[in-house]
Amino acid sequence: MTTVDPRQPVLILGGFLITAEAYAPMAAWLKQLGVFDAHVVPVTRLEWLLTTWGFGWRRVLDRVDALVQQLQASSLTGRVTLIGHSSGGVMLRLYLSDEPVLGRGYHGATRCDRLITLGSPHQAVRATPLRMLVDRRFPGCYEPGVDYVAIAGELDLNGDNASSFSRRTASGSYKSIAGDAELSGDGLVPVESALLKGARHLVQPDTAHGGFFGKLWYGSLQRLESWWTFVTND
Repeated sequence: MTTVDPRQPVLILGGFLITAEAYAPMAAWLKQLGVFDAHVVPVTRLEWLLTTWGFGWRRVLDRVDALVQQLQASSLTGRVTLIGHSSGGVMLRLYLSDEPVLGRGYHGATRCDRLITLGSPHQAVRATPLRMLVDRRFPGCYEPGVDYVAIAGELDLNGDNASSFSRRTASGSYKSIAGDAELSGDGLVPVESALLKGARHLVQPDTAHGGFFGKLWYGSLQRLESWWTFVTND
C-alpha cells in the first residue's frame, strides 16, 4: 500500500451543482487537524452544467491542475491528496491518468498519491458518456502509485436523518444508476456504485449524499472525522 503523509496539502473537488462554500467547513477542519493546507476547487453552477460536455470537464480539470501545482510547490512531501465528492470523484480519476483524454493528459499521479471519493457513482448501469468513458478507459484503481479510498453512505430512509426528498426519490435513483431500486445507498448513489473496484472501502452508516438528501452527509463534521480516521489509519 502507498504510504501517504496525512499532513500533506489537500484539494477538494465537489459534486455536480454544489458550489465551493459547501466544502469550506471540511477544508477548515482539515487545516485545524494539521493538514498543511486545504483548498476547494471553485466551480459555479453554470460551470457544472457545462460538464455535460467534454469541454466543461476540461475547464474544471484545468483548474484542478493549476491548484494542484500550486499546493505541490509548498508541500513538504511534494505530493497532494485529492478528495472528490460525487461526480468530482469520477473526474479526479481521469485527472490522475497520463493518457490524453479531452485533448490533454494531466499526469496527476505524478503529483497526487491519494484519492478519496465520497459517494461517487463509479460503476453504473446507466451513466453519462463521460463517466462511462472514465470507467472504461481507467477502470478501478488504475494508477498503481495512488492510494484509492472509496467512501459510501448507507442512509436509513426511515430515520430522522433522511430528507423527505430522499424518501421520495432514492429508490428511483438507485434503479437508474445500478438497476435495482431495493439497494441501499446515500439517497442518490447506491453503495455498490460508490465502492470503486480495488480501492480501500468504507461504508458509513446513516450518511446522506449531500445536505439536500439528509441532515448529516459526508461533509458534516460528525461524519468527516470518522472517514478521515479510516483513511489515515493505513
